[in-house]
Amino acid sequence: MNRLKIYLKHSGILLLSLLTFAACEKDFTNPGAATEAQVLSTPDGVIGLAAGAQRRFSVGRQSPVYATVAGAGFTTGELRLINPGNAAENGVSLGYADLPGSNGIVTNIWEQCLLTRNEADKVIANADIIPDANTRAWTIAYASIFQALANGTMADFFEQVTLTTEENATFSSREEAIKAAISSLEKARDILTSDDGGLKERIPADIDIPNTVQALLARYYLLDERYSDAINAANAVDLSVTSTYTYDDVSTNPIAFVSILTNNVYQPIDLTLGLPTDLQPDAADQRLAFYFQDLNPAMNDYRAAAFFDDNKDGIPIYLPGEMLLIKAEAYARQNQLSDAIGALDEVLTKQAGDDAFGIGAGLPAYSGPETQADVLAAIYANRCMEMMMSGLRLGDSKRFNRAGPNDADAERNRNWYPYPFSERDNNPNTPDDPEI
Repeated sequence: MNRLKIYLKHSGILLLSLLTFAACEKDFTNPGAATEAQVLSTPDGVIGLAAGAQRRFSVGRQSPVYATVAGAGFTTGELRLINPGNAAENGVSLGYADLPGSNGIVTNIWEQCLLTRNEADKVIANADIIPDANTRAWTIAYASIFQALANGTMADFFEQVTLTTEENATFSSREEAIKAAISSLEKARDILTSDDGGLKERIPADIDIPNTVQALLARYYLLDERYSDAINAANAVDLSVTSTYTYDDVSTNPIAFVSILTNNVYQPIDLTLGLPTDLQPDAADQRLAFYFQDLNPAMNDYRAAAFFDDNKDGIPIYLPGEMLLIKAEAYARQNQLSDAIGALDEVLTKQAGDDAFGIGAGLPAYSGPETQADVLAAIYANRCMEMMMSGLRLGDSKRFNRAGPNDADAERNRNWYPYPFSERDNNPNTPDDPEI
């Protein structure tokens, strides 16, 4: 165990005392933890806080990784509830007017993203204390990943978000939050050097910073309708390289640990993925065997596999297939259908051995109608299959104009989440909740 890991463990991950809760700058001081000034006064402290932002975002049932998978999964019908006694998960599964601002999933996405962003902001603002220029640049880029993820995640679930951490913070549109995520990542991309200054030995393993920056740029450029930029960023990602949140016996995979292995919270709905008949996976799709453990086909009872069937499974930050599907969608939205189908076919015909995570579909190339609407529908269906339980499906459902909660044959039970009571009770600038 290196010096930083020891420092992380024995200082409570360095960040638990840095709680700027919701938007109201309340201090929750832990007398046994390092003070904020102490943490930010040394290079190890600043780097440790960056590692802590990753931990906050990805570890525990309160983390955005857990909350977005559960929230998006229930809101779009991707998941089924095993035990309604899990009140937060039950609330997002009911949706509509039955989802209050007191819901734990809603609150955790909001609060933990704000806290993650606050920690990343502090790393970036105090990075000058790191003497080596390469280490400093890579630390800023590493923190910028979580700064961007915090803003981008909130933009998927909330109609408006706060972009500053201060008392009575004002709200900005989700579009501005996406632009803020892009700005963070562009700055990170532009300062990265070929030498990481030894940072990889001082942070949790398995996040590839340069590829993650480009992959997230591709994701958020797409949301910002900067289609050429999205294609270029996706092309810049080395698809042979993986980038994951890492777990161990102490910091466990939150989805596997809480839900899948206990079989007491939620599981995937079934092999239909909760999609309408015309978009459901082909029975020969190899991704079904990758993502599902078949427990009892006679009872239609399935359990998730892939990245969720062991406490120490890593969870990808992005998938190679997402990059291909970003390209397909970006081309399709520009009505460049031949290029869109070409990128889609790379996903459809991909074998497990062709993919860094072993995700193959093994299907024939696309043979449907070559219209923009049909190609986009196929891309959406493949995003649902390729990126199952990624926490991105709610944003996808809205972006692809799938049937909403007020429509016939609704495919989601909310468009936007209500603002958490913890924000509303402390910030008079909190907007009215969206109707659904």
